[in-house]
Amino acid sequence: MADARDLVEARFPDATWAVLTGSVIGPLRTAGSDLDIVILRSAGPAFRESLRFRGWPVELFVQTPSALERFLAKELAIRKPSLHRMLAQGVTLSGDPEPTRSRCARVLAEGPPPLTAIERERFRYGLTDLLDDYTHATDAGERLVIAAAVWTETARAALAFRGGWISGGKWLLRELRELDPALAARWLTARDDPAPLAAEVLAAGGGPLFDGYRAVDSSG
Repeated sequence: MADARDLVEARFPDATWAVLTGSVIGPLRTAGSDLDIVILRSAGPAFRESLRFRGWPVELFVQTPSALERFLAKELAIRKPSLHRMLAQGVTLSGDPEPTRSRCARVLAEGPPPLTAIERERFRYGLTDLLDDYTHATDAGERLVIAAAVWTETARAALAFRGGWISGGKWLLRELRELDPALAARWLTARDDPAPLAAEVLAAGGGPLFDGYRAVDSSG
């Protein structure tokens, strides 16, 4: 806390508020945990910066009010609440992050918005396509690569179909464990042969989808 506060005071004396967050302040802390610090300033630019300070690896997430709103809205749209979690669970270093902190905590508790029909079809098609590639792969190396993709997408689809948050890396497993510990355990053991679990998840989400799937470009 003292090192994080000193860094903020030295680098961002104009900060509206600053929050220390991440595994370093919780039970998941490891020897490699860094200081994740979210800083709000009234003026830009907004940026992310990695550095070392007094032996600590540090990740700075510097925001402005408008950039913060854009990031939070984007996270809701993709169901990946990284910044929401940082702010909801962080410890204040300076200033007052309310009401943003309470708002982020409420969003986390409520969960992501329901899948739209288009989003559900996208997940169904994506997993169907990967399973087809996996089933018909003849090259051993390609089969290993496709298996990894099927395994990861199975967890993402399971979370999406059941209204959970979707993350990546270690947070993919954490989200799955929070949603369904038994499913998370089965997912871990399915790494080398993910097809049976993927088919089960796909069936629960509406079944395979290929024939008739149409993705419309909405960008214009």
